Amino acid sequence: MAYRNLMITTPCRIRIKQEQLVVEGEVSASIPLEDLLSVLIESRQCTLTTAALAALAGAGVTVFACDEKHIPCALTLPFARHSRQLEITRGQLDWTQPARNRWWQQIVQAKIRNQAECLSLCGRCKESALLRSRAEGVRSGDRENREATAAALYFPALFGEGFTRSEEADTRNGALNYGYAILRGCMARCLAVYGFIPWLGLHHDSTLNAWNLADDMMEPYRPVVDLFVAAQVAPDAPLDTRLKSCLFNLLNMEIRSAGQRHSVAYAMERQVQSLRSAGKALVLPALLPLQLHRYE
Repeated sequence: MAYRNLMITTPCRIRIKQEQLVVEGEVSASIPLEDLLSVLIESRQCTLTTAALAALAGAGVTVFACDEKHIPCALTLPFARHSRQLEITRGQLDWTQPARNRWWQQIVQAKIRNQAECLSLCGRCKESALLRSRAEGVRSGDRENREATAAALYFPALFGEGFTRSEEADTRNGALNYGYAILRGCMARCLAVYGFIPWLGLHHDSTLNAWNLADDMMEPYRPVVDLFVAAQVAPDAPLDTRLKSCLFNLLNMEIRSAGQRHSVAYAMERQVQSLRSAGKALVLPALLPLQLHRYE
């Protein structure tokens, strides 16, 4: 099972040799393709052979590319990896609106519960209790938009009065955006591997968004990033390689999924698997205190 997330921050050459991804540069390494979940190439001075790119896609590995600010700006995903692509596509096209509404209700409830748990872990018990009560009141399709009203209470409670998500000078916003981009890419990878159409969402339906379904499905995982940023990132801290590496590594943090403890990345995969049946509830995550998941 793929479990390793590779971050490349220095100039190098990346190639493939005998089912191994070979990185040659200041620090050289050889990693089995079957172990890789994702590769984030932050350095602007890396070269990647087409053979390596094809092999990574064939193994279902997500490759992130970064812009001049070292923020993920693009990703590659495998094409038609699922053995029953047509069956999955037909099933997705047959989703009814009531089924979509039920799933979105479950996702919003899980997200708000995880936001409440995040506040509780940060010592904001009063606000946490209020959010938990709001989660229980989410209706099918979240017609009352409780997701937005919960967010209006959540972020000031977590980061302090006066905090806004639009303040670019606050490093915490940059860290949140970076972490969310990683979650989005990992969820998009899971959807592609299992044969889903990523732009056909449950709630998000922008005609300009190729990842509507990924944006829907990743929502309950955002508090993993929020918890880390609230505990570890100061408003004036540099968004440097060390911090980005920590944010990338959140995919390996432990989270509860269907009563079991798994990594965030594997919990996403389980959630996508549960999406294949319109008559069943989604397998959604529950936030835990931050610690690395150990594979035994």
